Amino acid sequence: MRPSPCFHGASDLCLIFLDDQAKRRYKKELSHQRYRGAQKGSRSKTLAFPRSPQRRRACAEMAGGGLAPSNGDVKHYNGRVTSFVIVTCVIAATGGLIFGYDIGVSGGVTSMDEFLEKFFPSVYQQEKTASGSKNQWCQFDSQMLTSFTSSLYVAGLISTYFASMVTQAFGRKSSMLFGGAAFLLGSAINGVAMNVAMLIIGRILLGVGVGFANQAVPLYLSEMAPPQLRGALNMGFQMATTIGIFVAGLVNYGTGKLHAGYGWRISVALAAVPALIMTLGAIALPDTPNSLVERGLRDQAKATLQKIRGTDDVEAELQDMIKASEEAKKVSDPWSSILRPEHRPHLVMAIAIPMFQQLTGINVIMFYAPVLFKTIGFGDSASLMSAVISGLVNVFATTVSIATVDKFGRRVLFLEGGIQMVVSQVAVGAILGTFFGDAGTGKLSPGLANLVLALICVYVAAFAWSWGPLGWLVPSEIFPLNIRSAGQSIVVGVNFFFTFVIAQLFLMALCHLKSGLFHLFAAFVVVMTLFVVFLVPETKGVPIEEMTLVWKKHWFWKKYMLDDRITPSEHRRED
Repeated sequence: MRPSPCFHGASDLCLIFLDDQAKRRYKKELSHQRYRGAQKGSRSKTLAFPRSPQRRRACAEMAGGGLAPSNGDVKHYNGRVTSFVIVTCVIAATGGLIFGYDIGVSGGVTSMDEFLEKFFPSVYQQEKTASGSKNQWCQFDSQMLTSFTSSLYVAGLISTYFASMVTQAFGRKSSMLFGGAAFLLGSAINGVAMNVAMLIIGRILLGVGVGFANQAVPLYLSEMAPPQLRGALNMGFQMATTIGIFVAGLVNYGTGKLHAGYGWRISVALAAVPALIMTLGAIALPDTPNSLVERGLRDQAKATLQKIRGTDDVEAELQDMIKASEEAKKVSDPWSSILRPEHRPHLVMAIAIPMFQQLTGINVIMFYAPVLFKTIGFGDSASLMSAVISGLVNVFATTVSIATVDKFGRRVLFLEGGIQMVVSQVAVGAILGTFFGDAGTGKLSPGLANLVLALICVYVAAFAWSWGPLGWLVPSEIFPLNIRSAGQSIVVGVNFFFTFVIAQLFLMALCHLKSGLFHLFAAFVVVMTLFVVFLVPETKGVPIEEMTLVWKKHWFWKKYMLDDRITPSEHRRED
């Protein structure tokens, strides 16, 4: 009998393997783990999956094609990094501009006297009457004012559920288009708002736009990017977010110098510019091959894949996408599927990572930077300029992350950033507690105020090359296709929920906890850093459809993964 190429010391076992595979079709990617048959020293022949690539390919062909290498290593598909995929990802990443601009513009506008006097007169009067005998920690404490900021995130939280269905049924591109249109309308309403109700309605539409964009853009980038550059290209979203924050700071600084009473209108209305950029960009973009396969458009998926990989030889990658899609279609309800034990690590990451991202306290800086700087003694222009400086640091630090994430990996950046954030937050809290005082009646000298600004910049830099971009990158690359849209919706929803909570409670917490608020956030960072140490695996360079291997190798999460090893007895047959 002719020796089979499939197993060392076995004959014609590929036929048996094929039969068994058909009986166990539910076991995903059967050959991704090496299995050995009889124990060493047994009289039975050892059935080890062949190490030779040629023998593996021959076995795969006899067993029906499509079997991946089973030595536990990930695949490396054909192709190269093309200018087309770079340009496509850069255009898609502009979806982060709307998120960043809104984060940056909100804090600046809420520190402008003209805006406060028109819509929040009680806060305006409280600010103007604050003196050395009044607690300055509490001068901006107003639930109506925080509702203006946080209403966007309630809308984003709700809209992300609908964004998941749109993204899965109509593609990532459609969600980006809808999000851009909603943000455009919201910015127009805010620009002409005459009362608080119009402001809130505009903010809700902005939230819908951000919800759809944050659902679709990270998925789009992860699916389009080649594995070796997925981290850097996906971080284009965070880079666009930081640019949006920085530009919003510049706009606020410029409009804050206008004393005609309409400077704030210019700031909020200019949100239409990033919305227009994303909407027009989305029109020109192709949809991702994964999404096209998911919707049954395989020819289009192949053509797109060939274009972004720069080669006609994309069959292996395409077939893996098709298999992943077929598995996904067996799941009628991805929301219940994600609760199953084998998806436990994905669910934990979908909740923990975006939650921790917000519990770093970054929104203390990004939302309310001008308000915070004004509270501790900076003047109007100085507080807005300080926000610009921290925004510029944010942009440059994000470029560091883009340059290093695919070289050093995700965990290194997570851990270094965590340590740096803890040190800077503890130092800021200590300085404010000692010299500004819990009574809020102290005053920082120019030197100490500048030191606080420098420490805040150190903190922003740490966040910008760790939890900022990685908080979006890691969740977007870990989900299998059958729960990908649902998983990303959970990520965005959790992010918006905790963003809302912090935005709603920050000014009140600042009033009651004073400088201790910075120590509280430092404690959160310690917890999340330990979470990374023990529970977050490295995903650098792993193809998105092969991420299951990462969980199977992890010391803790492997117990939740389906065991797709085949025992020797299952393959034994009579001679």
